Amino acid sequence: MTFRALIFGLLFVLIWSSAFTSGKFIVADAPAITFLALRFYLSGAIGIGLALMFGERIELTRAQIYAVVIFGICQNALYLGLNFVAFKTVDASIAVVIASLLPIAVGVASWVLLRERLAPLGIAGLAVGLLGAGIVLSGRLDAGADLFGILLCLIGVLALTTATLTVRTLAASGNVLMMVGLQMLVGALALTPFALMLETFEVHWSAPMITAFLYTTFFPGLIATWIWFKLLAEIGATKAATFHFLNPFFGVIVASIFLAETISKADLIGVGFIMAAILMVQFSKIHTSST
Repeated sequence: MTFRALIFGLLFVLIWSSAFTSGKFIVADAPAITFLALRFYLSGAIGIGLALMFGERIELTRAQIYAVVIFGICQNALYLGLNFVAFKTVDASIAVVIASLLPIAVGVASWVLLRERLAPLGIAGLAVGLLGAGIVLSGRLDAGADLFGILLCLIGVLALTTATLTVRTLAASGNVLMMVGLQMLVGALALTPFALMLETFEVHWSAPMITAFLYTTFFPGLIATWIWFKLLAEIGATKAATFHFLNPFFGVIVASIFLAETISKADLIGVGFIMAAILMVQFSKIHTSST
């Protein structure tokens, strides 16, 4: 792995992990679904504008249209929408730990539903990851964490798992930046009716909320996506995915620094298990693909 790829990977992890903390700042002063939809409208418009500047066109194949719709609904409307609603009652640190289970969830679904080959190390990694999640969630529930908010985060991970399994082979099909912008608009359109029906536009225009909204729009929304695709092009999907093992650690640390969220001993143990599990699953894939 080159030094450039290492920097890209660490930047992606840091930005992705910080999105949960910035989301907490937004929902503290603004309606969650409404501002998430506004973020997607803005990010989508900017993404499409940049794509047009770089010569991409709104001319998608049937498979690309399928990818845009699935990702827009599952990743943006369901995964992020449910997480933003959950931010009202759960800590950012627990949300990022649950979201970090994505590689584990994809591994389980690929093994069980798609009958993909998984080495013994990968199977052990899945078990370790579930154990780590159980340690974190049981500790938080004992401390009084909101069960409904946790369930929303878990459903969100299942939605993102569905999107990942459905369209994971389409990232290399070209027109990527245009697809990124369009899928954000799909998410915005899907969220808008719920925002109008369920929320009132009552906003406390504070500096932290405005800063968090702009940061979330440009950094996790656009810059992290661009970095991720550059990383995929340089080192491939399997090696790039190993950076996800740092997400639980970075997410918990960022939340503790900016939100003063308490980190318990159970949190540290559970996060350690999850990080180890993600590495085990990814290393098993590397070993399997090389044999």
